[in-house]
Amino acid sequence: MAGSSAPNSDAELVERVRKLQPLIRSHALRTDQERRVTGEVVTALTDAGVLRMNVPRRYGGYQTSVRTQVDVLSEVSAASGSTGFMALIQAGCAFIAALFPDEAQDEIFTGPDVRVSGTLIPRAKARPVDGGYVVDGTSPFATGCQDSDWHLLTAVADSGGGRPPDRLWTAIPMTDLDMLDDWHVSGLAGSGSNSVVAHDVHVPPHRVLPLGPLLGGSYPSRRNSADPFYGMPVLLLFCAWTAAGALGPARAALAEFGERIHQRGITYTIYEHQHAAPVTHLQFAEAAMKISCAELLTADFVSLIDARVADGNPYTPEERARIRAQSGYVARLCKEAVDLIGSASGASSLQLEVPVQRAVRDLNALNLHSFVNPAANLELYGRVLSGLDAGTPFL
Repeated sequence: MAGSSAPNSDAELVERVRKLQPLIRSHALRTDQERRVTGEVVTALTDAGVLRMNVPRRYGGYQTSVRTQVDVLSEVSAASGSTGFMALIQAGCAFIAALFPDEAQDEIFTGPDVRVSGTLIPRAKARPVDGGYVVDGTSPFATGCQDSDWHLLTAVADSGGGRPPDRLWTAIPMTDLDMLDDWHVSGLAGSGSNSVVAHDVHVPPHRVLPLGPLLGGSYPSRRNSADPFYGMPVLLLFCAWTAAGALGPARAALAEFGERIHQRGITYTIYEHQHAAPVTHLQFAEAAMKISCAELLTADFVSLIDARVADGNPYTPEERARIRAQSGYVARLCKEAVDLIGSASGASSLQLEVPVQRAVRDLNALNLHSFVNPAANLELYGRVLSGLDAGTPFL
């Protein structure tokens, strides 16, 4: 298998994934129709090493730079937004798993290609018992859960004394969870983001990661605590991963538009070739500039994350808020670009086998994600700029 050996360079990993684009693209319609990434594509991504990017090296992982992760995930997303979203969630959840106590990591990472899904929405309840917690409840939006070995389920536990409840990430084998067939959506339709259900599942204490200390930069893994790679704030990494999920479909839609305008005219006008129409020139240039701006914003905050890994300096509250705002703005710019391309592509682009309509739907869905939402992220950044608290601990 290609993934059985580490790539000689970051560029080689990106090239491995780029070579998979024809396969991923050919399965994109089926992925949407089946509401999950096809088995063939899951295997190909695994063999290419995509799931190893955040796995600790001692388990055979790569600990790939953030910049390369963005490049890899944007290449996957360019071929299929749903597949890219599944890949970024599973690659990202491997990073979170590496923050758990070392005993839990030894259980989870039985191989470098283990598949981990996760959710941050705290709908389930965790009840303290002797020897850990009992978790009960439903966790929605569990992207890629059909193909996962483990799930990181967020639950709330009574902290006592009238204090706010504790939020906990609990690592649970998928064999201990039920899955609901409830992912019926218009965008990112093939990401397999079904709900998972825990029915009084016992979770030992070493498989519990308190979210509060984690957001404050503290996590229990002894082996990884001194590694700058795992000192990166996971929520800022999520900003980078979702930016990749936005850039990929936008770039692909722009390239497709550049081909379509030479193959069709504009009905009920004098233009037999769309590329000859001045309105097309304006549309093409506007979309291209929006995507270029999104790329520059992404490069800016990814460079800051990489710099903090190198120098070890802490993030200021303004930097954290700005990164989250930038990631949301990247998603907005990509959506605006693809909406413009979609509106300029004619009614024939509504056919399900035409990729541009899928990009329109997928980017709309990504912009609705509560952590990506551009308006919400601008507000919290504006609060910090105005001298106020961000109004959220999720930075």
